[in-house]
Amino acid sequence: MNTSHSPIYDLPAGVTPRQPVPFLPMSRKEMDALGWDECDIILVTGDAYIDHPSFGMALLGRLLEAQGFRVGIISQPDWTSAEAFKQLGKPRLYFGVTSGNMDSMINRYTADKKPRSDDAYTAGGMAGKRPDRALNVYCQRCREAYPGVQIMAGGIEASLRRIAQYDYWSDKIRQSALIYSKADLLLFGNAERALVEVTQRVAAGEKMSEIRDVRGTAFLAPKGWLPAGWVELDSSVVDIPGKVDQHINPYATEEDKQQGVEGNTPDSPIPTPQVIQMVSREARLAARREVRGRTVIRIPSFETVTYDPVSYAHASRTLHLESNPGNARALVQQHGERDVWMNPPPIPLETAEMDYAFDQYFARNPHPSYGQQVIPAWDMIRFSINIMRGCFGGCTFCSITEHEGRIIQSRSEGSVLREIEEIRDKTAGFTGHISDLGGPTANMYRLACKDPKIEKSCRRLSCVYPGICENLNTDHSSLIQLYRKARKIPGVKKITIGSGLRYDLAVTQPEYVKELVTHHVSGYLKIAPEHTEEGPLSKMMKPGIGTFEKFKAMFDKFSAEAGKRQYLIPYFIAAHPGTSDEDMLNLALWLKKNDFRPDQVQAFTPTPMAMATTMWHTKRNPLKKIHRSSEKVDVIRDEKRRKAHKAFLRYHDPKNWPLLRETLREMGRADLIGNSPKQLIPMESPEERAMQARPVPKGNARGGGGPGSVGKIPNRSNGARTTTNNGQRAIPRGVTAGKPKAAATANRPQSAKPSTTLVKKPRAR
Repeated sequence: MNTSHSPIYDLPAGVTPRQPVPFLPMSRKEMDALGWDECDIILVTGDAYIDHPSFGMALLGRLLEAQGFRVGIISQPDWTSAEAFKQLGKPRLYFGVTSGNMDSMINRYTADKKPRSDDAYTAGGMAGKRPDRALNVYCQRCREAYPGVQIMAGGIEASLRRIAQYDYWSDKIRQSALIYSKADLLLFGNAERALVEVTQRVAAGEKMSEIRDVRGTAFLAPKGWLPAGWVELDSSVVDIPGKVDQHINPYATEEDKQQGVEGNTPDSPIPTPQVIQMVSREARLAARREVRGRTVIRIPSFETVTYDPVSYAHASRTLHLESNPGNARALVQQHGERDVWMNPPPIPLETAEMDYAFDQYFARNPHPSYGQQVIPAWDMIRFSINIMRGCFGGCTFCSITEHEGRIIQSRSEGSVLREIEEIRDKTAGFTGHISDLGGPTANMYRLACKDPKIEKSCRRLSCVYPGICENLNTDHSSLIQLYRKARKIPGVKKITIGSGLRYDLAVTQPEYVKELVTHHVSGYLKIAPEHTEEGPLSKMMKPGIGTFEKFKAMFDKFSAEAGKRQYLIPYFIAAHPGTSDEDMLNLALWLKKNDFRPDQVQAFTPTPMAMATTMWHTKRNPLKKIHRSSEKVDVIRDEKRRKAHKAFLRYHDPKNWPLLRETLREMGRADLIGNSPKQLIPMESPEERAMQARPVPKGNARGGGGPGSVGKIPNRSNGARTTTNNGQRAIPRGVTAGKPKAAATANRPQSAKPSTTLVKKPRAR
């Protein structure tokens, strides 16, 4: 494995940066106007092309442009034939393909597997502009358009589907995206470093299919292939005991020894003395790291994980344990007669490299071809800024860590402040309000392990669960300083924080909470306790509700001191693996006690590669070592039970009362049905009483019809209304809420947290 790397701003000898074009061309007419006869690289995306650093295609396209390459864009092509993929001609080097800022299945379908009626990343918000599993379809069409062309797959969909993964929408295990897409190389994680290296090597004449030593890449290889000097560690079978040393037989004869029976006897010759060499601890560790760097772990094959849930859970746990760039080993998974080989994750970008990527020229507008059509995602993020990427929270329902990594990569103050000035000077409609300074999580800017050596050797799945690691630096002073400098920029009237806040970190820094509450909350602040009960929280790797209550007390205190009426908007998840009916009931009682009335609700959605998705599929807990007798996890698959869990969150909605009454009676908790303040729901609503009192006309076709008969109470147990969010906001009682801040911002486009593997970040929680 090639462990050395150059900064992404280093250019090969003789290469000069290309003068930026107003927009990366999307048509032959634009290419002709630029004097181009061909593109070096063509990027294909499932999103509308918006030339803004929050959109992965723009960020990576401008990065490649700065490396001296001519880059074109094919946005949301008609995938029903190969013709749309020929509109810019054949690229000199390769096609770079992504489904867009979101996994296409999450983009197209709700948690109930129903098609969405809109698409935030499409002009006019129109749904249906990309196919299911768009990455695979686009790659196949590129190959069809130009047989033999080189293809690089990347983005969130490629990153989270690089190995065999459970697919919620088809309810089956699907093969690696490499198998379906037939791409020459797949980039996962933060892609800038791998993208620059691979592109420079391809430009120098190497074949993409033969580049196998770049971190953050995956490729297909013949079964059993190993680089020279590498060793394979077989971890493809669960519950296999380790090596057992043979006991010495004190009665072994010479004949026994000649036949291979080990042992010593009184007549055994004295063994030859062995020289003992003293080796320092540093030398031993260095030797161990060298061996580790040349070790690949074989995880259970696609065929095995398809029929064996325990092996699937083991493969998932192994992948997550091998995610720290400082100590991760390569992984390999057999798919039929070929292996999917995954190199270790990419080395995180340094601050200077982050600045280089974000400081490139951007038009900061949608491509002119869209005219006056509204692109919802653009409206959401046009005045927001990414200041960092990555997340060390490790929430099991979120795929950010698998995509962006646990190590926080932050921009410099200067880079962020320059972008604010760019927005002020170049973005139409700017009124002085910066809508976000954030990322996957609002308050992880410049937070890191106190000791780089410890960071490189750590194998924890989370830095903040079950408690904040003693080696984690939680000092928010750099972020506070950034806020203060940003507020002083001429023309900036207001800066609010739209990204989700990690409140267990915030409570360690009261000064930060005060700064945030006093200056950067616009009435509501999003926060995600997710649940109140230890059962589901332990499966989510989230802190106890006591930490939320501590933060709420600080929030209320500092709001009062600032003379402001401000409210927390907490998010909760229904039907998460490990959640019992009693857990949801207790959460509903807590919500009522604290006067929270969730406004938008959705049940847990299993997204590719997330640890909670492993629990959903296997009913095993991959947070612990996997055995055949591993802990079983309660999974809520029954539709009626999922609806009941959502209904508990919207306990105040009369539409949910019939279902909740039925559920409470089945649970033996009919005592919570009544009009007392301590009871959860009333015996009946005013509407129901009115309907009971309404007489039914004689001759009613439904029967009855006699004098004094009444109509049947309609069944309203249709569950809670759903949204595109993976949780919901809870509006404090008595507060009239306007339209909520969109969950799909530049910093929260997908159930998490889009990044930059030819794409941007998924949604953070």
